[in-house]
Order: sequence, then structure tokens, then C-alpha cells
Amino acid sequence: MVNDDGTARARKGSDAASARAAGDGKARTRPRGRPRSFDRETALEKALLAFWEHGYEATSVSDLTRVMDIGAPSLYAAFGDKQSLFEEVVRVYGTGYGSFTDRALAEEPTARAAAERTLREAAGAYTEPGHPHGCLVVHAAANCSNPEVEQSLRDRRNANIAAFESRIRADVAAGVLPPATDAAALARHTGAMIQGMSQQARDGASREELEAVAEIALSIWPRTGTHTG
Repeated sequence: MVNDDGTARARKGSDAASARAAGDGKARTRPRGRPRSFDRETALEKALLAFWEHGYEATSVSDLTRVMDIGAPSLYAAFGDKQSLFEEVVRVYGTGYGSFTDRALAEEPTARAAAERTLREAAGAYTEPGHPHGCLVVHAAANCSNPEVEQSLRDRRNANIAAFESRIRADVAAGVLPPATDAAALARHTGAMIQGMSQQARDGASREELEAVAEIALSIWPRTGTHTG
């Protein structure tokens, strides 16, 4: 009996040790930290609106964690640092709220038609209720002290101007615009109007007021006698 009891007790001790070892193994293989408990796209949209409203420089990490309703560790784990988050925000903005310029350039038959559509849609997009007014890419650059962010935003704005210039040159070559058309100046004028309309929207201009500005801007575009834009 003694031997049997002793054996039984030894087995129980062995079983308990095995269970602890198995448990330790599971603990070692279990991912550290709690699983992400927020919706990434929703949090990203909230960050986008914060940057759009206040700009890059004035939006702090604490501002972001507050509006995104997440802790700083979750922000860094999901998005990287503030600059990485902003870069993703700008990409999302460019494929959503700010995509009207790319669509116009891709879909309209002439440079003038693309400029007209862009300016008219900008008047609506920049004053639409439900989100900050103006353009994120224009406004976020204000007072920005981060040279990489500043350069990235500048490159995006200049890319739009270059795209218009390319379309204008193509129309000159095709006879849609007069040979003497200054493609670079006309493209830069279009860019200046888009950026200026963004600031005007921030300052309270209405859609109708910006549409009137767009109409005047389009009136300077040259035409030939046989083609229309």
C-alpha cells in the first residue's frame, strides 16, 4: 500500500510538472501584447481629418491618439511614427478626396477640358460639408518644419503642374492649342488657381464664389479657330 500510494503520488507530481511544462511552452509561443482592438481604416480616416484640419506641424502625436481613440503604442505598432502615418494619410487622400485632378487628366480629351473639370470639381470638393475645407496637400504644408514632409508635399503639387504641362504641350502639337501657347506658364497658372482656391475655401469662400473664380481662370485659355477645349 505504501509503495502503491507512493507511486501514485509520484505520478501525480509528474503529471503536474508535465502540465506546467506544457503551459510554459504555450506561454512562450503566445504572441506578446494584446491583439489590436481598433479598426485600422476608421482610425486612419480620423487621422486624415486631423491632419487636414490642423496641418502636419500643428498635429501632435497626442492629438492623433486622442482623435483616433488609440494609445501611442498602438499607433506606432499599426502606422509607424507620425511621419509614416502622415505619408499614408496623404496617399489615402490622393485616391479619395483629392482624386478629382487625376481623374480629369485621365478622362478628359483636352488639357482645357481637364483644367475646367478640375477647377469646377475643386470648387465643390474644397467647400463640401462634412470635412475640413480646402486641400490637405496644400494646407498641411503650412509652417511645416520637417524638410522631408515639406518636399514630399511640394513634389505632389509640382507633379500636378507637370501633368497639365504635358497635356498642354500635346494639345499644341495636335493643333488644339495655338503654337505660341506657353505651356509651362499656363500649367503653372492652373496650379496657382487650384492652390489659391484651396486657401479661399479655408477662408470661407462658397462653392459659387469659387466656381466664379474658375470661370475667370478658364477665360484666359487660348483657343484655335478650328478646335475647342
